[in-house]
Parts: sequence; C-alpha cells; structure tokens
Amino acid sequence: MKIAIPADEQKMEGNVCISFGRTPYYLIFDTEAGTGTFMVNEAAQSQGGAGIKAAQAVVDSGAQVLLTPRCGENAAKVLNGANVRIHRSIEGSLTENIEAFKAGQLPLLEEIHPGYHGH
Repeated sequence: MKIAIPADEQKMEGNVCISFGRTPYYLIFDTEAGTGTFMVNEAAQSQGGAGIKAAQAVVDSGAQVLLTPRCGENAAKVLNGANVRIHRSIEGSLTENIEAFKAGQLPLLEEIHPGYHGH
C-alpha cells in the first residue's frame, strides 16, 4: 500500500506540513517495501486550484491513503473519487505518522474545510 503525506522537508524525520495543497513535497511511502520517495508538489505555486492539482498528483502517484492534518473540499472530492482514504495525521514526524497509521491509530479525517481560496 502506498501512503502520501504532505512534508515540509525531504527527510523522514521532518514534520507533516499543515497545508495539503501548498505543501512543498509529498512523501510517497510504500508500506510493503518499507521505502519512500519524495515528490515535489508542482501545484504549490499555482495561483488557484492548488488543492485540486495536488490531489490529482497524489492520485497519479498510486497512493491509496493520504495522511494530512486538513484537506479542502475540492481536493477531497478528487481524492474520494479515486478511492484514496484520508486519515488525520498527528503532530510529529513523517515516520511517527507512518507508524501510527500502521498501528491503526489515525482516524479518518471527518472535517473537510471549504478551502483557502485567494491566498
């Protein structure tokens, strides 16, 4: 299974980025292989629609799960349409979030916000 996580830095001990659509990177972690690669978020500099573009990039990566602290409704529609499950991340490193997910400690993200348009 592949897991996508928005990341502030390209290192496993870095923190989860608080922004899904404007994060600089995504970690795509393969739980079966135990390996991860970082993907630059090309949508981060978009004038608008960053969440939708970022969601499509996550879908295209083959991720089946997204761990994030929050997600806008337009991005969630793209992710839900592709059957990508969205789980609420915890404060901590990417590694800590992967371990928490594997242990079944991250609930589904229920609160989808209307987005941060115009920033």
